[in-house]
Amino acid sequence: MEHKAIRAIISGGGTGGHIFPAVSIANKLRELNPGSEILFVGAEGRMEMEKVPASGYEIKALPITGLSRGFSKANLALPFKVVRSLRMAKRIIREFRPDIAIGVGGYASAPLLYAAQRLGIPTLIQEQNGFAGLTNKILGRKAKRICVAYEGMERFFPKDRIVLTGNPVRSSIKEANAALRDEGTAFYGFNPEKKHILIIGGSLGSRTLNVSMKNWIDAGCPGGEGVEVLWQCGKYYWKEVDSFMEAAAAEGKKVVGIVHTDFIARMDLAYAMADMVISRSGASSISELCIAGKAAVFVPSPNVTEDHQTHNAMALVRRGAGMLVKDSEAPEILMKTAVELLADGKKMAEMEKNIRQMALPGAADAIAGEIYRLV
Repeated sequence: MEHKAIRAIISGGGTGGHIFPAVSIANKLRELNPGSEILFVGAEGRMEMEKVPASGYEIKALPITGLSRGFSKANLALPFKVVRSLRMAKRIIREFRPDIAIGVGGYASAPLLYAAQRLGIPTLIQEQNGFAGLTNKILGRKAKRICVAYEGMERFFPKDRIVLTGNPVRSSIKEANAALRDEGTAFYGFNPEKKHILIIGGSLGSRTLNVSMKNWIDAGCPGGEGVEVLWQCGKYYWKEVDSFMEAAAAEGKKVVGIVHTDFIARMDLAYAMADMVISRSGASSISELCIAGKAAVFVPSPNVTEDHQTHNAMALVRRGAGMLVKDSEAPEILMKTAVELLADGKKMAEMEKNIRQMALPGAADAIAGEIYRLV
């Protein structure tokens, strides 16, 4: 089927969980017709302003920010930023003349999609989580299509406009074979005869996961005989964790076989070498774990709207496709839970089987198909 060239604006960002699916959608549109014009709209100072241009796409920034918890002087400026962002969004739309506006979540998607709807541009929302936030629920009233990754989303959106597509993941993520696993262990300098845990706290890192890991190291890594760990601590915590590891090594603590890094560029190899994964339960991370087919222990972040990470994780836990440890309990029991799971081969195999059954491959193709149906 021949696909015509289209003009699309993709808005949103804030974290890798929003950016990577957005870029996957853009890549698919370009693949279907290289002549398509795609413009990203993000929030000033957020990660998308760096990651999107690195992926080869133009991006414009809006001054929009989120509402800070508790009293903050920054909140006083928020109404002015919203008004200014709406004006800028309207100007961007009028100048770019898109056929469609696509929202993937994050601060910038709200003013951009609201402006597009007011200007008569068809809009598509890609709702990644199992529990929709307030912004998407409001925008969903006038959106022409809502692409979701979980069943039961008619609680939040008009049923006749919902399409179950899954969340787009990076094209490099796939279920690992023995050769890819060996490549992964070699790439990260691990012993292929040992078992491996991958800890991912999201693109910015997770204090709770880092504290949990530090506590385990301080205790002598109980249950960790024959276990190696790839620990993504996040750029915000890199210096702190690096200093801790230096001090731990100087004190003679068990740090051999523990590799810490701020960011993992080769996630395909990280998933491939991992026997099990400890992760926050952002939508993109869960979608990648389903495709990779990995047993996982989830620690939902409490610092997200509507507690959506708990809803995401529980969708897997209810089907025996994952385990959940509360954020407040993680520093004491997370690593104990992980090494016990790693030692239970039967339970690991069952979880891997169940999580693979929840995978929705081809999400970018499905979303691109909906975009073309609208334009």
